[in-house]
Amino acid sequence: MRYNNLTNEVRSSLINVGKAIKGEVPISLELEELCTSLRNNIVPEVWHKRAYPSLKPLASWVLDYLKRLEFLNKWVDEGAPPSFWVSGFFFTQSFFTGSK
Repeated sequence: MRYNNLTNEVRSSLINVGKAIKGEVPISLELEELCTSLRNNIVPEVWHKRAYPSLKPLASWVLDYLKRLEFLNKWVDEGAPPSFWVSGFFFTQSFFTGSK
């Protein structure tokens, strides 16, 4: 659920940035801050609020995010893996509690 919320936020905000660049929607303060963060290779605050804790710059954060999604998609498609990427979870303590 948390990854879905984060994915929806990333998608919708990038769509809005594209529309703002085309002149289809006015640029709000939030969109301007988002564009500034993207230009400066910083994870935008609106994404950071919904994301897992990370100190990585934007480019590395996106690669990490895609790897996390790939890990979870393989788990859904192919079943539980023989080993788990524990740091790939949002809340590792809940995983440990659930597996106990």
